[in-house]
Amino acid sequence: MTRENTTCADNQQERLIKIGWITGFVDGEGCFSVGFIKQPRIEEDGKVIRRGYKTGYQAFHEFAVTQGEKSLNSLEQLRDYFAVGNLYLNKRYDNHKEHLYRYVVRKRDDLLEVIIPFFQQYPMKTAKQGDFEKFAQCVRLMSEDRHLEHDGLAEIASIASSMNRQKPRESLIRILRDHTPTS
Repeated sequence: MTRENTTCADNQQERLIKIGWITGFVDGEGCFSVGFIKQPRIEEDGKVIRRGYKTGYQAFHEFAVTQGEKSLNSLEQLRDYFAVGNLYLNKRYDNHKEHLYRYVVRKRDDLLEVIIPFFQQYPMKTAKQGDFEKFAQCVRLMSEDRHLEHDGLAEIASIASSMNRQKPRESLIRILRDHTPTS
């Protein structure tokens, strides 16, 4: 799970404090999300320009924590603890005084082997834990390639539509459920 060495009692106590901080920090500032991008097949003059997905949609998953530049160190600590994911800069040119940084984990293996087991072992205390559980279910379905079939993508879309106080994705779910596969 984590790459830290825990050999003595002091290290164990420090590790538990750090785990509590991580769980609380992500509970307040983190986001587990599943999204969809329309990716249909595109042809021009009988020539395939983009192959697209059989379902017409690409499903993606992401664990992210966002902070202002002044709190960049907290995101670096997360990245160092988990030893997966990346930090990204989101420059701001509006009336905000600092740029935003995001710690992001998108790689499926990293989610399945590091992030999901951590939050299963050390659950969050708010409703975000329920979103996490739905997220973990969607990532597992994608690891079984269910997102590549209409029924599986519809199942994932249905689960994802109940996460993060999102508006229901009824149109996507309906399109996928009403789809008649070509034989």
